[in-house]
Amino acid sequence: MIWNLGSINIDNFYEVPHLPLPGETLAATGFGFGLGGKGANMSVAAARAAARVSHIGAVGPNGRWTRERLMEYGVDVPHIAQLDTPTGHANIVIDRHGENSIVLFHGANVELTEAIIGAALTEASPGDFLLMQNETNGQDYAAETAQALGLLVAYAAAPFDAKVTERLLGKIDLLILNTVEAQQLEEATGKTADALGITDVIITLGAQGCKWISNGGEKHFDAYPAEVVDTTGAGDTFTGYLVAALDRGMDMDAAIDLALKAASLMVARRGTADVIPDLKEIQDQYGL
Repeated sequence: MIWNLGSINIDNFYEVPHLPLPGETLAATGFGFGLGGKGANMSVAAARAAARVSHIGAVGPNGRWTRERLMEYGVDVPHIAQLDTPTGHANIVIDRHGENSIVLFHGANVELTEAIIGAALTEASPGDFLLMQNETNGQDYAAETAQALGLLVAYAAAPFDAKVTERLLGKIDLLILNTVEAQQLEEATGKTADALGITDVIITLGAQGCKWISNGGEKHFDAYPAEVVDTTGAGDTFTGYLVAALDRGMDMDAAIDLALKAASLMVARRGTADVIPDLKEIQDQYGL
C-alpha cells in the first residue's frame, strides 16, 4: 500500500498564445479548473495504476469537493483533514506548444500537524511505501516515522528545495528528480547522484526519457513518442505509476517502462489529475 503525504490544489488553467513576459498583460484564449497539486496527481496516478493509496493531506472549506473527487478516483481519503485555511491552488498558464508557467498558493497544504500525519502512518504496515513531495510540510517527521515502522520512503524532490532535500537524504529509499533538480542537488551537496547513499535514484529527462542510478550502475530509458499538448502533471503521473508498480511487485525496469508509457499519454492531454490515464488505457494503447 502507498501512503502519500501530498498536496491537494484547485488548479485554474489559462490557455495563452505565449507565456507572459515581465510586465505583460495577456488575454487568455481559454479557461478551465480541476483537481491538482503534485500530491493529488500522484495519488490519482497510483490509484489508476491499480495500487491502493491513502492520501495524507488537508483542504480548506472551499476544497471539500477535491476530497470527494479523490475518493471517486479510488483514493482512500480518511486522512485528509479539513482546516479553516483556504485550500491550496495553482494558476497555470499554458502556451500553444504545451509549455506552462505556474503560480502556486500552498494554503492548507502547509498546515499539517504531526498528529494528522502520525495517525495515518500508525495504520501502515512494514513494506508499505511512504510517498512525499515538497508542496506540504511535515516531511522530516513523516520520513522518520516511516523508517521506524519499516516503510519504504519515495521522495519526489519538487518543487525543489536543496535544504529540505539534504535533510531527507539519509531517510530516502527512492529519489525522483529532474535534470535541473539533480544539478541543483549536486551543487548543494557536492555529490553526484550515485554518491548520495540512496538505493535508487531516478532522474527524469523529459522527451529524452529517464535514467535509473543504483548500486548496479546507470541505465537509460527512452521516452515513448507523444504529441505534446500540455506537460502539466506528466512528471507526477510518472512518479505515481512508478511507485504503484513497485508496490505491486514489479521490478524497476518494468516499473519505469510502465511509468514512461503513462507519461506519454498524459502529455497529449490538457489538465492534471482529472485526465491522468488509467491502466486499461495504457494496456490498450501499447497492447499489454
